Amino acid sequence: MAQGQTGSRDQALRRILDRVTALGLNDNLLDLETQGYTIVPGVLSASRIERAKAAILRRVERTTSRRIDPLTATADDFAGMQYIPYLLYDDEVFEEILMEPAPLALITWLLGESCLLSSLGCHFRGPGGTPLMVHSDNGNGMPAPFSPISMVANVNYALTPYSREAGALAMIPGSHRLLRQPAAHENFRRPDADGGEWKDPPGAVPMDIQPGDAVIWHGNTWHGGYRRELPGVRMNLSAYFSRQHIQTQERHGDPAHAGVLARHANDPRFAVLLGARQPYGWREEGPDYAIMGQNPRGLYD
Repeated sequence: MAQGQTGSRDQALRRILDRVTALGLNDNLLDLETQGYTIVPGVLSASRIERAKAAILRRVERTTSRRIDPLTATADDFAGMQYIPYLLYDDEVFEEILMEPAPLALITWLLGESCLLSSLGCHFRGPGGTPLMVHSDNGNGMPAPFSPISMVANVNYALTPYSREAGALAMIPGSHRLLRQPAAHENFRRPDADGGEWKDPPGAVPMDIQPGDAVIWHGNTWHGGYRRELPGVRMNLSAYFSRQHIQTQERHGDPAHAGVLARHANDPRFAVLLGARQPYGWREEGPDYAIMGQNPRGLYD
C-alpha cells in the first residue's frame, strides 16, 4: 500500500477511536469484538421515542385502515410481525435518530466513515404469529464463508419495552465468528404436531431493554425475534447500514425528498450516509472521477 494510503487509513482509525473514547464507548467496542453485539442504554430521549412511535402508528394505521391501540391491541387487531419500510422521509424525528452520536460512532467503527444508510424501518409486532427466524444480515446473496470484517451492521432502537414475552430481539453471542447462516437445528423450531410452544434457538439471549436503548451488532451476528405473548404491540426502529460498495436496500437521493438533505446542509456526514460519495449508477455521462477519488482506502475510510 502506498504511504499516502497508509496515512489516510491511520488518520481515519484515529478519528473513529477518538470519537468512541469521547463518547465513553470503549467497553462497547469490546462487546462488539467478543459478543458480536452491544447495548447502549438511554440513547433516545422520551420526546424522540414518543414522536417516533406516533409516526410509525400513523403509517401502520394508514396502510391497514384500522386504529391500533399500542397498549391493548389483540391478535384480532394486529397479529404477528410486519416490517414497515422507508421511514426516514415520514417524519423529521427519523433524521434526528439516524444521526444519534453513540450508535453512529459504533457503526462507523464497524463499517468506516464512508458507510451508507441501507434502510430505516420498524418491525411492528402484535400478539401471536411466528418468531422472526434467526439469521445473519449477510442474507442478501452473500455466500459463506462470510468475511470476518463487517460488511453490514444494524442499530435496533427499542421504542417499547423489550422482554421475551413482549416479543424482544434475540441475539446469539459469539455467532459473528462462525461466518455463516444458522442451520435449521440452530433456529427457532416449530411446536410439535400435538401443540406446545416454539423452541428457542440454542444460546439465544433475549434483549431485556427499555425504550430508548439501542442494540448495535456486527453484520455476521445471528439474531431474530420472539413471538409476542402479551397484548399491545412491540415497536422498534431498525437502522441498517452497509459499506459503500454494497447495494442499499432502500433508494435514497430521490429529488422528491430534496428537503431532507437541505435541512442537513451543514452536516456532510448526513449526505454521505444517503449516498453523496457513492460514485456508481452513472448513465451516458460516465463516472464522476472527483467522487471516485474519495473512495475508501481501507477498513475505516
